[in-house]
Amino acid sequence: MTDTATLDGSGLGTFERWLSLWVLIAMIGGIAIGTAAPGLVQAIAGAEVASINLVVAVLIWAMVYPMMIGVDFGAVAQVARQPRGLLVTLAVNWLIKPFTMAFLAVLFFDYVFAPWISPQDAAQYTAGLILLGAAPCTAMVFVWSQLTRGDETYTLVQVSVNDLIMIVAFAPIVALLLGVTEIEVPWRTLILATVLYVVLPLIAGQITRRILGGDTAAFAARIKPFSIIGLLATVAILFALQGQVILDRPLVIAMIAVPILIQSYGIFAIAYGAAHALKVPHRIAAPCALIGTSNFFELAVAVAISLFGLHSGAALATVVGVLVEVPVMLSLVAFANRTRNRFPEAPT
Repeated sequence: MTDTATLDGSGLGTFERWLSLWVLIAMIGGIAIGTAAPGLVQAIAGAEVASINLVVAVLIWAMVYPMMIGVDFGAVAQVARQPRGLLVTLAVNWLIKPFTMAFLAVLFFDYVFAPWISPQDAAQYTAGLILLGAAPCTAMVFVWSQLTRGDETYTLVQVSVNDLIMIVAFAPIVALLLGVTEIEVPWRTLILATVLYVVLPLIAGQITRRILGGDTAAFAARIKPFSIIGLLATVAILFALQGQVILDRPLVIAMIAVPILIQSYGIFAIAYGAAHALKVPHRIAAPCALIGTSNFFELAVAVAISLFGLHSGAALATVVGVLVEVPVMLSLVAFANRTRNRFPEAPT
């Protein structure tokens, strides 16, 4: 996320406030395009080099690059101010969240929903949810922080440290969990996708910050719409390819949403409860819990496409994560604000 967000009077930007609606419209439009112009969609799907779809790669970069400009590693030194909040975030993001998401995915798709889903589809949906669980949010974090009157500088520290860890931890964790669920791990593609969608955009963002002298707000505001356009175009392509499956089996979307919802509210409860027990001030506790709950869905979508293809159930599962996330996060923001008086307002 950029250092600042273009916000309306309620504190949430127009695009962010209606993101679920835009995603839903993109889904419906994608299904319509897939039905009306299947040749066009197949041509896009065939534009691949080394398992990377070129069209989607451009769109993902449009999504990720504006967010990476806002990452300020110089702020990491400020962690000494309040280490407990950062410890909660890191423990939840890297020691709990990926593994609980994998557990829920296996529980529901291998057991609860097994009578209605083939083993092949179940494995794909599980893989997509694992990718979501292993990618902590770097996109909407500052929006959630501002809505809860969070400490923006400390939130920036949390995001920056998470991104540093993501560079080295994302691929191994995904590979481990896919292996545990007996899904073949294409290591070369996984590493290539991590470099392409995390490392290189991060480097590009830092170069941009240096060129702009750290004053990135105006530039980020100008390019921010491209991030939303990239997301919606990617969603439309995915649903154009998946349209027939969705029309034939609409309950699949609801099934995928179930473990995501349980995971989201469960992770928030763990992080928020831990922050309360550690007497973390609310202006740090609320953002740290929301960071752990939210996902870097742009990365999850990109890697799912790279690993399993545009037609895959894994890619579909990551897109359902986009649809579910915003209303869930807004409900958690409201809860955090209602419980503000239960936390200390100043560092203790």
